[in-house]
Amino acid sequence: MPIPAGGIVTAGQLGRIQPRTYRAPATGILAGSVTNADVPGATVTFSTEAANATYVVDAWFDFRVTGTSGTALGSGNIHVDGTLEAEYAVFRDSHAGSAAGTGSSVGHTYRGTLPAAGSHTIKLVASPSVGQQVNIYSSVTVTIYEVV
Repeated sequence: MPIPAGGIVTAGQLGRIQPRTYRAPATGILAGSVTNADVPGATVTFSTEAANATYVVDAWFDFRVTGTSGTALGSGNIHVDGTLEAEYAVFRDSHAGSAAGTGSSVGHTYRGTLPAAGSHTIKLVASPSVGQQVNIYSSVTVTIYEVV
């Protein structure tokens, strides 16, 4: 509901104008081979007051080689209220026989709409391959923009 010219603005309307940010770092390691498994601890749960709130997610996945993974790909993604998003962050272990302990952090930004007001959960999920893991240096930051 827009604020009409000359209208009275309520505290609730002003509260929804301000973006809200939530952050959760990973609290454990996710070892491969798994597919779209939860990154331990990297989950945020929050509530919105109005329908059609916009979310922007900054997702970081810290991949490490734990053995010989060849040229396998590892990937990271987010679940929004239980639904897997279409885009992936991809880790390429492009050096066959990479030494254990090598790796890199890969990130991705997501944007979408939460159609209903209420409680929502956004979490990191990842798919490390055999010989890879997602470390505790991973994190998710979610910014919510509500409509007035």
